[in-house]
Amino acid sequence: MNVRQSVRQYAARQAVQRLLPLLARRRDETLIALTQVLERVASDPVHKVQMQKLRELFQQQHPALELARRGFTRAHPNIRRNLLSNLVLNAMYFSGEIRRARAQQGLAAPFTLVISPTMRCNLRCYGCYAGEYRKEDDLPFEVLDRIVTEAKALGTYFFTISGGEPFIIKDQLFELFRRHPDACFQIYTNGTLITQEVAEELVAIGNAGPAISVEGFEEETDGRRGKGTFAKIMQAMDHLREAGAIFGFSGTVTRHNVEILGSEEFVDFLIEKGCMFGWYFLYMPVGRAPQPELMPTPGQRRWLLHRTNHFRNTKPIFIADFWNDARLVGGCMSGGRLYAHINNKGDLEPCVFVHFAVDNLKEKSLAEALESPFFRAIRKRFPWSDNMCTPCMIIDHPCILREALAEGQAHPTHEGAESIIKELVPVLDRYAEEINRLAEPYRGTYGRHLWDVLLEAAGQQPADEETG
Repeated sequence: MNVRQSVRQYAARQAVQRLLPLLARRRDETLIALTQVLERVASDPVHKVQMQKLRELFQQQHPALELARRGFTRAHPNIRRNLLSNLVLNAMYFSGEIRRARAQQGLAAPFTLVISPTMRCNLRCYGCYAGEYRKEDDLPFEVLDRIVTEAKALGTYFFTISGGEPFIIKDQLFELFRRHPDACFQIYTNGTLITQEVAEELVAIGNAGPAISVEGFEEETDGRRGKGTFAKIMQAMDHLREAGAIFGFSGTVTRHNVEILGSEEFVDFLIEKGCMFGWYFLYMPVGRAPQPELMPTPGQRRWLLHRTNHFRNTKPIFIADFWNDARLVGGCMSGGRLYAHINNKGDLEPCVFVHFAVDNLKEKSLAEALESPFFRAIRKRFPWSDNMCTPCMIIDHPCILREALAEGQAHPTHEGAESIIKELVPVLDRYAEEINRLAEPYRGTYGRHLWDVLLEAAGQQPADEETG
């Protein structure tokens, strides 16, 4: 880092620090002033434009303003400080310079890494094999710590911890968060192990927020996860809200629960519980016993696109759809372009749903593994299409995945992973043909940014479609 960059970063941190005490007072002027400060300190023109457009939304009294009010007034001071310092300044702004330089050289430049340090779980959900894993199968802490250190050197400061159930190893997680106070962590969890003490410790450390898995309401959640699970999840949300944590939900969308997860009643309920954000993930036919019949239909997937846009423009919560929102990040993020996955064995996979690898991070550095022939084979084929509503190389363009696997000579990382390039080929090809047909009207949305979509849609909500 040169002297000019150091001075600019110092000035940015000081400006944000001066605003922090004011952000808890629920004054719109302070939030608008924050966008002005962040616009001034941004070096990337894209970030400057984003702050300008966010300010427009605030001035229009868009629900994004109420979301910001909720976040900054309810969050503990530790969370407010780290949300701005770690997520915005470190992960998005300052480290972005490193990632842009790497991308210009044709190198991987992930904004985030998903890490599954354990596959063990305290639940025994239908169709899940987490109960087969042992403590000996966990990723050693020293490897986990090294991966995060190496990632920060590459410009990655945002990490998602998945599993299994991460809070099975909560002491190691808390130690990891403490060792990397400049990073930001999101934790995908079933929520049942989040006690009052766990919530208070998360807030005391201040740089991590949970996304709690739900299948819908009590009937749907308990039906898959076991009786009493929904009640424990609700209790966990209460603990987190009362402690001043930032947290959200994660919903796996299937053919059977899409209308519940995409309903006004469900989203309003979770806002009331304190959720600030939410993720929709389509059920993917991967794993040891894939069930393609659970996949949402192409029509349901298109319906969810409109529902997600509707919620972002009418509710004080940020909801993202991992597939339909690919147009906001320029397409598929896998293969190290914007993210990758490290499993509990240390295998570097291009995506959390693509269970194939070439390299293991117990044996290679992260930088080396990100440039494997397999990952390069994926990145050189990007983009698969100019329609960002069909971004996935598993279910939208399966030929891309098959080509990259062959060229990169990748091996499956667990038993049954190869089904997506063997038994399920006819199913996936039919699905891809149908979703590409239905997504044709959305062609040309390549590389649009979130604020553009929100501004365009504000006050102009599309009519909801039948789920199909």
